[in-house]
Amino acid sequence: MHFSARLVCLVAAVVFSSTSASSQQIADRIYLGGPIVTMNDTAPSAEAVAVKGGRILAVGSLSDLSGHLGEETETYDLDGRAMLPGFVDSHGHVVMGGLQALSANLLAPPDGEVVDIASLLSTLSNWAEENAQAVEQVKMIIGFGYDNAQLTELRHPTRQELDMVSQDLPVIIIHQSGHLGVANSKALELAGITAASEAPPGGVIQRNEAGEPNGVLEEYAFFSVLVPMLGNLGEEGLAAFARAGADLWAKFGYTTGQEGRSSGEIVDVLKKVAAEEGLPIDVVAFPDVLEARDYIGKNTSKNYDNRVRVGGCKLTIDGSPQGFTALRDRPYYNPVGNYAAGYAGYAAITMEQLQDAVNWCYENGLQILVHSNGEGASDMLIAALEEAQIKYGDPGNRPVLIHGQFLREDQVASFKRLGVFPSLFPMHTFYWGDWHRDHTVGPLNADNISPTGWLRERDMMFGTHHDAPVAFPDSMRVLAATVTRRTRSGDILGPHQRVDVMTALKAMTIWPAWQHFEEDEKGTIEVGKVADFVILSDDPTAVDPETLAELEVLVTVKGDEFVYEAEEGVKEGNLQFSPFSNDPVIAHLFMHAVYQGMKVENPWLSNGMSGDE
Repeated sequence: MHFSARLVCLVAAVVFSSTSASSQQIADRIYLGGPIVTMNDTAPSAEAVAVKGGRILAVGSLSDLSGHLGEETETYDLDGRAMLPGFVDSHGHVVMGGLQALSANLLAPPDGEVVDIASLLSTLSNWAEENAQAVEQVKMIIGFGYDNAQLTELRHPTRQELDMVSQDLPVIIIHQSGHLGVANSKALELAGITAASEAPPGGVIQRNEAGEPNGVLEEYAFFSVLVPMLGNLGEEGLAAFARAGADLWAKFGYTTGQEGRSSGEIVDVLKKVAAEEGLPIDVVAFPDVLEARDYIGKNTSKNYDNRVRVGGCKLTIDGSPQGFTALRDRPYYNPVGNYAAGYAGYAAITMEQLQDAVNWCYENGLQILVHSNGEGASDMLIAALEEAQIKYGDPGNRPVLIHGQFLREDQVASFKRLGVFPSLFPMHTFYWGDWHRDHTVGPLNADNISPTGWLRERDMMFGTHHDAPVAFPDSMRVLAATVTRRTRSGDILGPHQRVDVMTALKAMTIWPAWQHFEEDEKGTIEVGKVADFVILSDDPTAVDPETLAELEVLVTVKGDEFVYEAEEGVKEGNLQFSPFSNDPVIAHLFMHAVYQGMKVENPWLSNGMSGDE
């Protein structure tokens, strides 16, 4: 059919079926022209979405939405790309994610270039040289993301090796897990760590054969050095981290981020940045309940103040599974390092501290997020939750398990009984799956790390996370790992634990929105909710699951505000319709715009083409 003939048909259809714009609210903007995955089970897809005042006005077919068009309505042509609800961060560290963005990148491929200790040292040296002004300002050199499991030497660097980068400035490198790291001789000196130093409770100072610290510090021994060093950054340094972290989250499609082990000082910096400059996304903070109890009690709220709020408490029981500091219920399979026979990790806190913290949260009706990686740590958590519920009942505080890498199936059943929301870390199957299979838990139990299959067998909701800066907040890597469970080497860990794409997307949208008590505001594209969207290069429900990690975030929309646009993003402006388009629904809306007397860009006529062409 010639274009002119089709116009006649469409005009007739519009005149016959459209509702007058004057009888409905006029939209600020309408999104159309590509697959819209709503994550709403009752209406899982739509042709268009209308937005007004930063909230969703209407969702449905183009004919349904045509009455919301007015002279001031902007339209966005998705051009075949897919739009979904903005991603909700089930667990991450936005401010420390800024550290990832503003320090030397020591990650292994595909996220970095460090493959051995030589490349680690050269990366640090090159970064220090290229950022000499910043190094001079903060008086230290810092790198993030090294992973001994990915280094050719399969060991941590030593303080002497970091001394090769600098002997005058403290040099600190942070393990990708965030639970341990290495300090050079100057950093150890400034921290007062010597051969005579005793490790703090819940921490380890690794030593060489002569009994001297070799630079590797675990858990609270590491935090006791890192936190004062970062404290030297001051408020402006932390503010720079907060800005960079929030921007990084937006780049990967997250419209709600989490500051998952915060402090009062960090929350105050977030609030100041948000008030003075604005944050691109919402950030929910969970200060450490062992260190900031008074602050939590005074500041917890379900309402955002300039896109920042305190959501409750964070507590950490154990450490890193790939770093062999998580508390297991059995010995590690084949740990790499100087470990005694039967070594099973350790707890970072006592059972008394755990019970006291959980009781306080239940007594005050506060949500608590608990980091528990090993089976032994989860046994401690289950016992503490059971006692708290016996004493205080269920206050409706939706307690959250963070990580749960090494769960037994009976523990999954216990968490369901106790009403715990699991926020799991399936990215481990990609980044450390081979390591878990060969060294931490062995080939049999590696199939059950991050056991999303067991959760769905019990109809449990769950969230999936990136734990950035442990890994980049790469939403498509999260999605791919949850669906495929493919490791770096190409192996598949536990095919029975895989879930379908729609389930994996729920774990990044509506389910973590529920986790944060925000299911009525976010997580699906439904009328009345905040206009938080992510626009992807393709529809994740329609591509080969093995290509999910290759999808790109093109645009992130927060409250109908474009807070991130890739170079190949969606163009703003009036509706553009090409006569070569085979999509009659776009033509329908175009013709209704003409019918309503809108000024519509007509690209083919400006190029000297006629309607019949």
